[in-house]
Amino acid sequence: MKINVFTTLTIIIVISIINSACGTNDNSVNEKTSELKVAAASDLTHAFTEVGQLFEEETGVALTFSFGSTGQLADQIENGAPFDIFAAANIDFVDQLNEKDLIISDTQTTYAFGRIGIATLHDQTISIETLDDLLKEEVRKVAIANPDHAPYGLAAKQSLEEADIWEALQGKLVYGRNISDTLAYIETGNVEAGIIALSLYQEDQVDFHIINDDLHEPLEQSIAVINRTSEEELAREFIQFILGPVGKPIMERYGFVVPE
Repeated sequence: MKINVFTTLTIIIVISIINSACGTNDNSVNEKTSELKVAAASDLTHAFTEVGQLFEEETGVALTFSFGSTGQLADQIENGAPFDIFAAANIDFVDQLNEKDLIISDTQTTYAFGRIGIATLHDQTISIETLDDLLKEEVRKVAIANPDHAPYGLAAKQSLEEADIWEALQGKLVYGRNISDTLAYIETGNVEAGIIALSLYQEDQVDFHIINDDLHEPLEQSIAVINRTSEEELAREFIQFILGPVGKPIMERYGFVVPE
């Protein structure tokens, strides 16, 4: 049987198209970028953003952070939110997830201890440097994170109770959903003062006075890999990156006490 030139060319073109398509599919699979979804407490916003950028540069892994109150993030994880890693501001919430078999137990690690302090705007005429200063008549509103689900809010409440002014401040208190919201109340001038995380303090934005950590329970911050993850090894690698020679100095620069 004779095959004319036109038929031969047609066959060659079809085969080329098929091979090209197959090659494109192979490349798209090879070039697909891995992604890690990290649920992180709001006090980690600055530190983790910086650490995350360096991790992405070193590994090529795309990081997606969801910052919020630790308690609310823990609830989302219990309800099936597709996170790979949970970085909490209080170890208790990670312990609770562990008891429910929602994390990979051997990945749970204390990565930092947090500190809190009183923050005010620079140009404010009222002098507020101590907890007792919050009782001044000129101080109408004081912001803290909601102590029911935000560990930094609970630490603020404990400090105010230990200073014996919690009850006296009830009419002044404004609750932020998390510690970042609490800072926003201060920056917008909606409150005269607030208690925030040292890690969110930026010298050019607010004045800050540290609160004695003897006044509240330690803010032991724990991180773990969620057991639903499909990226366990990468998630473990990110945790080690935070604890390692790149991540540790950054965490310390933002005011965290990093365990040896």
